Amino acid sequence: MQTHVTTTPFGLRPMTLGQMASQITANSMPDGLTVDKWKVFRSIREARELIGATDRSLAILNALLSFHPDGELSSDGGLIVWPSNEQLMARANGMSPTTLRRHLAVLVDCGLIIRRDSPNGKRFARKGRGGDVEQAYGFDLSPIVARAEELEQLADAVRFEKNAFKVAKERLTLLRRDIVKMIDAGIEEGVSGDWGRMACLYQKSIARLPRSAPREILESVGEELRMLWNEVHDILVSFTKTQNLDANESHSGRHIQNSKPDSVYESEQRNREKKETNGTAEENDNLRSLPKRELPLGIVLDACPDIVDMAKGGGIRHWRDLLAAAEVARPMLGVSLSAWREACDAMGEVQAAITLAAILQRSDQISSAGGYLRSLTDKAREGQFSTWPMVMALLRAKLDVDKKASQTRAATQEAGGREGGWEVSDALLKTLKKPKS
Repeated sequence: MQTHVTTTPFGLRPMTLGQMASQITANSMPDGLTVDKWKVFRSIREARELIGATDRSLAILNALLSFHPDGELSSDGGLIVWPSNEQLMARANGMSPTTLRRHLAVLVDCGLIIRRDSPNGKRFARKGRGGDVEQAYGFDLSPIVARAEELEQLADAVRFEKNAFKVAKERLTLLRRDIVKMIDAGIEEGVSGDWGRMACLYQKSIARLPRSAPREILESVGEELRMLWNEVHDILVSFTKTQNLDANESHSGRHIQNSKPDSVYESEQRNREKKETNGTAEENDNLRSLPKRELPLGIVLDACPDIVDMAKGGGIRHWRDLLAAAEVARPMLGVSLSAWREACDAMGEVQAAITLAAILQRSDQISSAGGYLRSLTDKAREGQFSTWPMVMALLRAKLDVDKKASQTRAATQEAGGREGGWEVSDALLKTLKKPKS
């Protein structure tokens, strides 16, 4: 004899409208509906974030499904299982009782199971004379059958989103690689183009990417990079098509160019800039008298403030920040990748970054930053170059400008009036002066 089917949980557990909704869904499923329980479980597992389930709650659901004797769940058959907590914990890999109760509640709240509690809260089944189950108290799996189609659609949506995210990420990676290498190729080959502006646009787009970017941001940044890719690609294609050399001449020219990576423009400027890097006998004595310790980062930034604008976030706190800023400044100055790598090999990465920061600070006075850097690289290989004179010269120039400005302001103010400026001790001024031979 079938007794009343309970709709409320046992004990102090409250009844919610969500539980009522799950019961309504379970009661409205059509007769004869049959689903593969493990196929539905895979759909639930893939869509667990949309459903609100957790990894441990799915482990419990897996155990509950294992207590159902058939491989399929049918609306015409019994869908209530009544394992004890000890049996559930054993099949859930030894989960603690507290964790078990908490994640059973998660399954109820997600609308995947319904509690069918007995009057005393125990789980059991009452069978008739023929051995058929007349009344069962435990966990009702009917919502899984009723929501099988919905769960499959949710799983399809998750799979589509994962695939779209993967495609957007792959596309962004390929665009980043292409743009960086095409800009470097344009600079290396001496192609006419506003490479500095393009490098800035690239860095501006990349700066929008957070550590864990959603698909929408990846697609937005990817679209910006796609437009930049078209611009860079069109410039290189146009330049290539304008070359009227035959195949043999093109091959020979490419061989010569690769064996000597200096561009024509850099080669012409190299001799001009070499005079500037040779220095006088007094400067060579100053070089030998410089301290052997490394330049402090604070002094470098005081002497070369323009490099700070190239840093991501507008701040340089460590040497690695300076190296990253130098990578941004390099294409803007028109320095080829080969010239930069040679400088890093000869000077070291930090010293090369300091040198590039100093060149950027004097960019209005240097006609070819690439040729100038190569000249300094040659000096560094011979042990005749240090970043100290460059930085100290820039710092002296800055002090002189500030000193003249302070004197001009002081002349127009009343006696005793003071404005902001640099106050330098006599000891520092002696340090900044060039030692005389």
